[in-house]
Amino acid sequence: MVNRDLHSILESGKITLLTENSSTSYYLYKGQPLGYDYELVKKFADDMGLELKVEVIDDVNRMFELLNEGKGDIIACNLTVTQERRDLINFSSPLMETRQVLVQRKPEDWKKMSKRDLESSLIRSPIEMGAKSIYVHEYSSFNARLRSLQDEIGQEIDIRLASGDVDSETLIRMVAEGLIDYTVADENVALLNQTYYPQLDVKTGISFPQQIAFGMRLNSDSLRDVMDIWLSQSSNKRRIAYLYDKYYRSMKDQKDRALSPFSSLVGQKISGYDEEIKKISETIGWDWRMIAALIYQESRFNPDARSWAGAFGLMQLMPQTGKRFGIDTTQTESENIRAGAKYLQFLESFWKDKIQNPDERRKFVLASYNVGPGHVLDAQKIAVHLGFDKSIWDDNVADCIVLKTQAKYYQLEGVKHGYCRGEQPFAYVRNIMSHYEHLVQNIN
Repeated sequence: MVNRDLHSILESGKITLLTENSSTSYYLYKGQPLGYDYELVKKFADDMGLELKVEVIDDVNRMFELLNEGKGDIIACNLTVTQERRDLINFSSPLMETRQVLVQRKPEDWKKMSKRDLESSLIRSPIEMGAKSIYVHEYSSFNARLRSLQDEIGQEIDIRLASGDVDSETLIRMVAEGLIDYTVADENVALLNQTYYPQLDVKTGISFPQQIAFGMRLNSDSLRDVMDIWLSQSSNKRRIAYLYDKYYRSMKDQKDRALSPFSSLVGQKISGYDEEIKKISETIGWDWRMIAALIYQESRFNPDARSWAGAFGLMQLMPQTGKRFGIDTTQTESENIRAGAKYLQFLESFWKDKIQNPDERRKFVLASYNVGPGHVLDAQKIAVHLGFDKSIWDDNVADCIVLKTQAKYYQLEGVKHGYCRGEQPFAYVRNIMSHYEHLVQNIN
């Protein structure tokens, strides 16, 4: 087990969340990362001054392995606290309680059936589960519960083990579509999915209430302690309650998001401008998702966006830059995207001979798109003055552009463009790169 507790995490400036792609834990909607678990951990990371990295892992057992290898710091995926798991990981204070329920499909003509006939057609007691084929993950708490239930009812249950890349919500959907007859899920997740698939029944409980918590390494005591203190704060208790309402009680809104074509749970669309972005990306040799991440950062895909400084449209070009590349506020969204791409292409050419590594060069281009290449050149000169690598953005030039708020740095010999609010391009590049990682993990 790797030795990486709070001190090491703070020193690195980053914390990694291991989660799953589901309508409650983590997904994208119109390019925005959402999810009860994601939003809560993101707020914790922000409050700790840490950059949050998200790794989507389908197999909970694999999450435990990656956690203990130091490739993740927090597991957050509606994780049930069990004694078996306590031997493997630390748990935070509980976030909520739930119970395990049987997920089954109602008869095809259930809408025409009387309540009594409908009830008699469904399993309403664990005793009736004997010999039934029920699909669960091998390493899930559901598998362990079914095996214990066999002893309690004195009958064997036909427990079918799903492959690691089939998550709980996929199994629920498979029941809804008639591909399998039964699965087991946590009641909070099952109730939410029932709003997507009204043909499901999730009323039959098979366990006592169980706690849901975050998971951390056994040797991450400091991280766990700080997390518990954070969770106990009044403002964060209110946030937990708000997020619970957002994802588990406001079911119509959640259904609209989760089943939208712009949701990564059911589709591969980020915005209504995806096809135009894909076409234009080929002209500058960029991954289209990087341009989409930039547009998300600039305008949240709002074509009518206007900044206080006069930047306009999806790409938020300043009027003088727009004029240079042939557009103004009267042009279409497609023309705005094309003009922004031309500016990116210009900046790519500007930095091509200066930054050889294309991945690093992209960060310099993004910073220049935000604040202009002159300030970025100044930051390079400050980097040389301080002994940093002027061809590396993170922890080098990025840190130096922040220093341009101080006269002793923006007045250095060779620094030509004066004062700059350097925190802005610093955060701008970090946000776009982070958002790009979200898109890469969720959108092909």
